[in-house]
Amino acid sequence: MTPKFFAMLGAASAFLAIFLGAFGAHALKQSRLKEMLDIFEIGVRYQFYHAFAFFAIAWAISYFSQPIIPLSGLLLLVGTFIFSGSLYLLTFTGIRWWGAITPIGGLILLLGWAMLLFGIWKSSSP
Repeated sequence: MTPKFFAMLGAASAFLAIFLGAFGAHALKQSRLKEMLDIFEIGVRYQFYHAFAFFAIAWAISYFSQPIIPLSGLLLLVGTFIFSGSLYLLTFTGIRWWGAITPIGGLILLLGWAMLLFGIWKSSSP
C-alpha cells in the first residue's frame, strides 16, 4: 500500500463523513429518535478521526521504513468500517444487535494504532 493510497483514502473518508454528518443532521433529524441520532453522530465522528489517521499513515509510510505501517493502515480501515458501519446500520435499521459488533471494530482500531506505534518505534529513521 502506497502513501498515495492512504492519502486518497483519507480524503474519501473525510468526504463521506461530512456527507453522512450533513445527511444525519438534516434528513435523519425528522425521522429518528435522539438516541439514534447520537449513535449515528458517534459513527461519523470516529470515521472523521480516522480520515485524518489515513493521512498520518501516508506520511508514516513515506518517512519510516517499516512494512508494518501499511498493515496498521489497513487495520484502521477495517476497524473504521466495522465500528462506524455497525453504528450506521444500527441507526438505519433499528436492529440493536448491530451494536454488539461495534466493539469488534474498536478492538481492530486499537490494534491498528498499536501496530503504528510499534512500526514507528522499530523504525531506523529519526
